[in-house]
Amino acid sequence: MNWIIAGLGNPGSEYVGSRHNVGRDIARAIAEKEGMDVWKQDKKLCAEVAKGELFGKKAVVVLPDTYMNDSGSALASLIKSKKAAEQLIVLQDELDLPIGAVRISFGSGAGGHRGIASIQTALKTQDFVRIRIGISPATPAGKPRKPDSEKVVDFVLGTFSPAEKEKLKKVRETVHDAIELLIKEGRGKAMTEINSR
Repeated sequence: MNWIIAGLGNPGSEYVGSRHNVGRDIARAIAEKEGMDVWKQDKKLCAEVAKGELFGKKAVVVLPDTYMNDSGSALASLIKSKKAAEQLIVLQDELDLPIGAVRISFGSGAGGHRGIASIQTALKTQDFVRIRIGISPATPAGKPRKPDSEKVVDFVLGTFSPAEKEKLKKVRETVHDAIELLIKEGRGKAMTEINSR
């Protein structure tokens, strides 16, 4: 059974580099680093797709061309069972984490993330892996400094500062390590190692 890596975000060049697209942008970067650099438009899935091997296992990287809130429709025809959903790794932006933080979760609720809620509804399960990538500035104590609720949309569609972009280089490495551990060593090892960084 193939591993499926889904990078969440919005399609279109105007969203590249936005906070909301960090999952999509990092998924593309990791796929290309690992030699999965031939992207095809899959009209049935409504997604950009790259197929090949990741860390010795067959894999498909999917970048939905639906908007974030409809991410599930691009995955529903790929994933037909709860067992198949356990081979899904979703890369998403996370307001509840500061930039630089990466966490792996499995089987948890959407936490207000509409892209995740869409996937859970489409697949009829919460049992898939999420790599949550922090996008909020940090307080001096290292906690996320989230925007006021009325400013969230503008914030997530905004871009990272130069200093934040520097931090994202390290984040890409951590997400790369997380996917490698998930595929080679399993969820338990990956969560223990990545979530304690």
